Amino acid sequence: MNTTTERSATQVPSSPGSGARRRRENIVGYAFMTPWLLGFVFIVGGPVIVSLYLSFTDYAVIGKTHWVGAENYIRMFTTDPRFWASLRVTLIYLLVSVPLVQVFALFLANLLNRGIRGLPVYRAVFYVPSLIGGSVAIAILWRFIFEGDGLLNGLLGAIGISTDHSWIGTPSTALSTLIILNIWQFGAAMIIYLAGLKNIPMELYEAARVDGAGTLRQFRSITLPMLSPVIFFNVLMNVVAAFQAFNSAYVVSNGSGGPADSTLFYTLYLYQRGFVDFDMGYASALGWILLIISGAAAALLFALSRRVVFYGDE
Repeated sequence: MNTTTERSATQVPSSPGSGARRRRENIVGYAFMTPWLLGFVFIVGGPVIVSLYLSFTDYAVIGKTHWVGAENYIRMFTTDPRFWASLRVTLIYLLVSVPLVQVFALFLANLLNRGIRGLPVYRAVFYVPSLIGGSVAIAILWRFIFEGDGLLNGLLGAIGISTDHSWIGTPSTALSTLIILNIWQFGAAMIIYLAGLKNIPMELYEAARVDGAGTLRQFRSITLPMLSPVIFFNVLMNVVAAFQAFNSAYVVSNGSGGPADSTLFYTLYLYQRGFVDFDMGYASALGWILLIISGAAAALLFALSRRVVFYGDE
């Protein structure tokens, strides 16, 4: 009881105007948040809710909308082979390109971390593809390179390998050209890896060399564990970007996803159903399935990170 009395006695009474001042501060804070709140409601939150409703309808932009329940989802999983084809193409693209991007980015980040001359120039040169790689102009250039009479076959002919093989016109190689395009954009991941490498204490490497550890052992026992949070971040961002890939496949295949649906990315198929066939209800259902799949992939990565990601305070 004495403790309660002492604690009450030491409390500073609030001034009469403190409540009003806090209310004014809250109003100012909400006023600054208003643009973001309006953008979230009308650009993100509202369309998300509407798309969820539309996914249970036969909405076709023109005409009346009818509630069809789970028919879109049932049709998607049971009678739509192009849905499965687009999902397969997207997963192959993700499972091949994302690991290769990490390998190339981490390899070059290690080279640049050795204090070579002209480091800012090299960083800029390697980073530029990340800025322009997703543009329509680069996708058009990619078509020019990998067509039957393109630049690649011209270079092969110059060294005595004559071929008129269309790399983007053949189902077995079309997706590979888009994977190469994604790998070429490794610059952003490389910059992040380079920043992470510079934060690893050099004392750890010096102690390892004193103990007789070679370069590979240092990389495996020091670099990878200390860099694991950065690796996790890059992998997560690249996985999300792979699920959203669209521009390159659309331009290279003229919006068809061909040849033989070999470049039919999931987002491209969603675009076809929504903006070509005007089957917006079905396209909304496709969008929600994509959200669920990408969310599940992110959740799986976070679950795995508990075992393989090392943080300095652990």
